[in-house]
Amino acid sequence: MNVFVVGVPVSEHNVVAARNLRRRQTPAEERLWQAIRDRRLGGIKFRRQHPVGRFVLDFCAPALRLAVEVDGGVHEADDVAAADAERQAFLEAAGYRFLRFPNAAVRADLSSVLASILTEADRIRNERSETTPAW
Repeated sequence: MNVFVVGVPVSEHNVVAARNLRRRQTPAEERLWQAIRDRRLGGIKFRRQHPVGRFVLDFCAPALRLAVEVDGGVHEADDVAAADAERQAFLEAAGYRFLRFPNAAVRADLSSVLASILTEADRIRNERSETTPAW
């Protein structure tokens, strides 16, 4: 069975995978989640381990189409980096913006990570307000 998330089909398998990933967050993901959940960052609604298409995003602000990924050392391997690039290209083609942070950045300088997320969210909002007619 497929469901649709913002116009992109999502398989039921990914919904189950997302639920499992929510139970097994890394310490860096948990730290970021505590800072952005419940609209704590600029009033933005984030979801964690959010399925989109055949992929699961670490964090997603669906209204902004903003994806935030927290990457551990495994993402440095060539095959994983290639898969990440493919996933990012697919989702960018579907209108998503991406921010990637290494685990170390979330652990060492969470305030800078949060500032970067807020800056990108503001950029998206400003771009939308410039292209939306004021009626």
